[in-house]
Amino acid sequence: MAPAPMPSALAFELIAKCSVTKARAATLLLPHGPVPLPIFMPVATQASLKGLTPEQLEETGCRLCLNNTYHLGLKPGQATLDAIGGAHKFQSWPHNILTDSADADVSFQMVSLLNLAKVTEEGVRFLSPHDGTPMLLTPEHSISLQNSIGSDIIMQLDDVIATTSPDLARMTEAMERSIRWLDRCIGAHKYPERQNLFCIIQGGLDLDLRRQCTKEMVARDTPGIAIGGLSGGEAKNEYCKVVDTCTGLLPEKKPRYVMGVGYPEDLVVSVALGADMFDCVWPTRTARFGNAVTSTGTLNLRHASFSQDFSPVEEGCGCVCCRPKEEGGLGITRAYIYHVAAKETAGAHLLTMHNVHYLLNLMKRARTAIVEDRYPMFLKEFFRKLYGDKKDLPEWAVTALRGVGVDLLAD
Repeated sequence: MAPAPMPSALAFELIAKCSVTKARAATLLLPHGPVPLPIFMPVATQASLKGLTPEQLEETGCRLCLNNTYHLGLKPGQATLDAIGGAHKFQSWPHNILTDSADADVSFQMVSLLNLAKVTEEGVRFLSPHDGTPMLLTPEHSISLQNSIGSDIIMQLDDVIATTSPDLARMTEAMERSIRWLDRCIGAHKYPERQNLFCIIQGGLDLDLRRQCTKEMVARDTPGIAIGGLSGGEAKNEYCKVVDTCTGLLPEKKPRYVMGVGYPEDLVVSVALGADMFDCVWPTRTARFGNAVTSTGTLNLRHASFSQDFSPVEEGCGCVCCRPKEEGGLGITRAYIYHVAAKETAGAHLLTMHNVHYLLNLMKRARTAIVEDRYPMFLKEFFRKLYGDKKDLPEWAVTALRGVGVDLLAD
């Protein structure tokens, strides 16, 4: 039997709905301030977004970022977090934090290193990546760590396996175990009045399993709902089917979080399919390789062709990196990034600011388009700029958007 509904430390205000697609604009009211939806959430794994200070992250407009429970549990450790009063104080971040269940990191290690981890009903047994020490992660311990972190949104411990796995029996077991583990997480949660526990829908690419899991998770009435286990190498058309199926079964007045998604085209399509929240390490990780995310595609600014390109990373971008000095920015050029990207940390630092700003602003523009009920046109303009000729449009995006009333190939 499912536990009784828990208190909620959030409010979800639905602002507008697209008249064609399933896109929504909303405001998520959390303990550390309002968050506009749809939103991309940067990943500050160890209480730090690599390359940015808290003030610089704040300047990008970010009001909700991620911390990694697993890493914070190892270092600085639960005792230190309890002593200082949680991650907000520890990292000097006045805005909202979402923590994964700690299983996200462990699980994707499990997918590639199954010999190092074992999942039982008790929890996940694995070897510490630091010193090889045997460790056990249970639903109760995951929630205890997140209670100590003090994040505004916490995630249940779930059983995750690769979506590409052909083992339907194991996929079913993982889905059913995730439901049971949610019940244990709810029972272990000490601060539901100030921290919001989200459930995670599992089931791989099997739509019947996803439907079954969604029904059970919705019955638990958690403050928000995540769609997990994706971004693991599955075909994009299969990904879209899962997101579309799940959002179609979810309550209208609760936030919907698709975990691990960060490519621009994935974001705008997923919004059209009814999702609200996303996260990914990609924009920060790709910055460390000299890559800039722009409206016309990803540019590798380490390429010699940019050595004498004195234009901003992206013309018209409002990030501090691209803005001219007379407008309060740094006025950084592509040529400068080329010069420092391969040998100085400054290049990664500047591109991180740009990339995070780009994705946050992309979601801000999407929200505006939804409010003004022109999201289908926004989608067409986005894909036209990114891909140019219609013949180059990705088939998965064309198919997924056609399913919600938008034909990218039409004039």
